[in-house]
Amino acid sequence: MPKQVLMVAQDKKTEALRMAVGLTLLDDQVTVAVLGELDTQDAEIALQLESLEFADVPVIRVDPDAPAEIAQLAAKLRGSDTVFIV
Repeated sequence: MPKQVLMVAQDKKTEALRMAVGLTLLDDQVTVAVLGELDTQDAEIALQLESLEFADVPVIRVDPDAPAEIAQLAAKLRGSDTVFIV
């Protein structure tokens, strides 16, 4: 039975995206939550985002100053079998 995996990209966003791409090799359902800004002009980040899009992995942007978005992230945390915070 596939697991719900949540990757939270907080401090090392490029590494978190790279790890999320690797998790797509499993049969688990992967979701990525990015806290704060993401430099989409960075070539490495753009490559990882393209790979995640190809694998149909949702990438959710979370504004840490928006209570509603934090509440949605909390719900995702509770609903996940495994959570990685990088």
